[in-house]
Amino acid sequence: MSVDAGPGTSARRGGVRALAAVAWVFGALVVLAQIVYSMTDPDERIFTTVASVVAFAVASVCDALARFGPRAAALLVAVAGGGGLLAETIGVHTGFPFGEYRYTGTLGLEVVGVPAVVPLAWVMMCWPALLVGRALVARSGVDRPFWLVVGVGAWALASWDVFLDPQMVDAGHWVWTHPTPGLPGVGGVPLTNYAGWLLVAVLMMAALHRGVGQPRVSRELDLRAGPAPMLYLWTYGSSVWAHAAFFGRPVVSLVAGVLMGLVALPFAVALWRAHR
Repeated sequence: MSVDAGPGTSARRGGVRALAAVAWVFGALVVLAQIVYSMTDPDERIFTTVASVVAFAVASVCDALARFGPRAAALLVAVAGGGGLLAETIGVHTGFPFGEYRYTGTLGLEVVGVPAVVPLAWVMMCWPALLVGRALVARSGVDRPFWLVVGVGAWALASWDVFLDPQMVDAGHWVWTHPTPGLPGVGGVPLTNYAGWLLVAVLMMAALHRGVGQPRVSRELDLRAGPAPMLYLWTYGSSVWAHAAFFGRPVVSLVAGVLMGLVALPFAVALWRAHR
């Protein structure tokens, strides 16, 4: 891994390596927490749920800091964390843009009616989704079509919720007032939710892609800068397996697997090509 030449290059390299190491530690904690989740009784999963989200959010922020610098990390927290809290606050009190829903109080501390862990979930997946969008729109630098990157990144983020929402509804963490119509075979979650996710994801991707600038490492997908690309693929693969074999929802596994797979599978190829 390299950074731009100039004064302080060695120090910057050391800083990138240290941040990347921290990001990888928290990435490993994500995997561990999710494995423990699968071995825990349903009534005792709240700790591993929150731990997984917090660890993933920390890994994403550290990855952004190592890969792009302080501006990117601050922007991620502001756009995904602050924007996620704003969207959820408006959503839970007005029904826009996701549809009418309410949290049931099972996710711990709440801020203006929204569990504090929820904005962290936006942070954790928003960052790898941006990397997916940038990687799959293969033209380099500023020449990449802006709205194509935004669209692909938004799909990478919003399609994940086809896995997430049915799982959280089934666990009793939130409920929908009008859960129909929904996606075929994906019960309990209205189509308005996914439309709202796509809208919010587009706004977040646009702000992040515009603001983070160019990476300070030699390759944008360099895994030595952090685990975010692998965590996106881990989330996809583990979600496909969990819904099919663990949660007993094979249709959700199929539908969400196809929708998120439209970007996850090409991204896996892009990541492999970047490191072969």
